[in-house]
Amino acid sequence: MAQELEIEFKNMLTKEEYTSLLAAYKLENDIKTQTNDYFDTADFLIREKGAALRVRNKKDKFVLTLKQPADEGLLETHQPISFETFEAIKKSATLPEGEVLTQLQAFGIQDQLIHLGRLTTHRAEYMLDEGLLVLDHSEYLNREDFELEFEVSAFEAGERAFSHLLQKYEIPKREAKNKILRFFLASKEQV
Repeated sequence: MAQELEIEFKNMLTKEEYTSLLAAYKLENDIKTQTNDYFDTADFLIREKGAALRVRNKKDKFVLTLKQPADEGLLETHQPISFETFEAIKKSATLPEGEVLTQLQAFGIQDQLIHLGRLTTHRAEYMLDEGLLVLDHSEYLNREDFELEFEVSAFEAGERAFSHLLQKYEIPKREAKNKILRFFLASKEQV
């Protein structure tokens, strides 16, 4: 089973802070675009469990991912799929056999899925000694936002390094809901 534990710290950025960090790490020409298509049941059982289900398209490679709460961070279950399988998920509202379906069934979720929509992220990454610095510019539902993510392998050391990074660039600490929740809240506002 393709699983990994994700420990990351997040902070929302202004457009100016995002642009400044891109320049500080010389990442202006290293931005890659990816799309996330989000799915849930009609009554949002996946979200109710604190989890998220997405298909990420990065360079025409599709990966079905279930993110679920873990003791420290999030447990991610990944399953590579084809474009045809992605289209079938959207059309039939069911998942293919594999690790993600098994994890959802362990949650007790067997309902049909609905396609919630798409979020496009323009992402730049830079490896620091303490972890992976990720700068995201996301576009969804006629909105855009900017976010700093800091992916680490150890929570406490990562938290210290993240705080230091914010202080170094004089960026105030701001809550950053995960992308699917921001997407979901924006879609509710449009109704």
